[in-house]
Amino acid sequence: MSAIVNEINELRKQKNAIILAHYYQVPEIQDIADYVGDSLGLAQQAAQTNADIIVFAGVHFMAETAKILNPHKKVVLPDLEAGCSLAASAPEDDFRAFLQKYPDHKVISYINCTAAVKTMSDVICTSGNAVQIVESYPKDAKLIFAPDKNLGGYINRLTGRDMILWDGTCEVHDILSTEAVIKLKTDNPDAKLIAHPECKATVLELADFVGSTTALLNFTKKDTSQKYIVATETGILHKMQQASPEKSFLIVPSDETCSCNDCPYMKLNTMEKLLNALKNEQPAIELPEDVIEKAKIPIERMLEISAKMGLIK
Repeated sequence: MSAIVNEINELRKQKNAIILAHYYQVPEIQDIADYVGDSLGLAQQAAQTNADIIVFAGVHFMAETAKILNPHKKVVLPDLEAGCSLAASAPEDDFRAFLQKYPDHKVISYINCTAAVKTMSDVICTSGNAVQIVESYPKDAKLIFAPDKNLGGYINRLTGRDMILWDGTCEVHDILSTEAVIKLKTDNPDAKLIAHPECKATVLELADFVGSTTALLNFTKKDTSQKYIVATETGILHKMQQASPEKSFLIVPSDETCSCNDCPYMKLNTMEKLLNALKNEQPAIELPEDVIEKAKIPIERMLEISAKMGLIK
């Protein structure tokens, strides 16, 4: 592995490349990345980078977002098969037909969607800024939230809104059962439950804290509890344990066999694939110019609102 690390580091310098990684990547990719974060942080880094090549260790919609923000730079994804169940739940034609039923509604789309869906959106959001993006609209505004119905429902309950929700979910979060959470809480009464808002409402109601991946990480750093039950993808445990080695973290399992709650798409990326992507500058993300132009508008709107509200610097 050290030989791969050395070669990646050498190529990164030679090619003026930056490696951006999501928290759900395997630990060795997180450790070699120039920046590790959630969708909001990654979008901001992609918008600001001076690198000539962006190696995106994440999933397809994330690399697409980086390409939209950097149309003249090369963006590579270690494995093109690294998709997203949530983005796949909103096919372009179906979504367009859905919007035609609500011509007077503004469209807020979660960043976990395809570039095509972004072109049909008024503003993009992430789990880290979704509430603030929604609240930037007047209380009586007619809004559609897509594609995650769990996140949209959570925001509706939190803000008293009545947004129309697209019927999509993230398979990694939606699979987490209330029964598994209750069992973990019963077995570990000294632990706090922290959950990502893509989880079902019944899980979120049991949580001591609900937040984006970065918010969950920051909560465990600052909170005084010594044990946490974590309802999200297992990848975040690496950073949690690095930041708080004296604390313990229990992931909510994805099934009765106590399997780790891994995103199969995120985990398609490996160190070997990352090295090959950097070496060959492939597979590269390509998008039509008109898609880039249209999709960039709602993404930049999100970044502007986030900056105004102090969510990003």
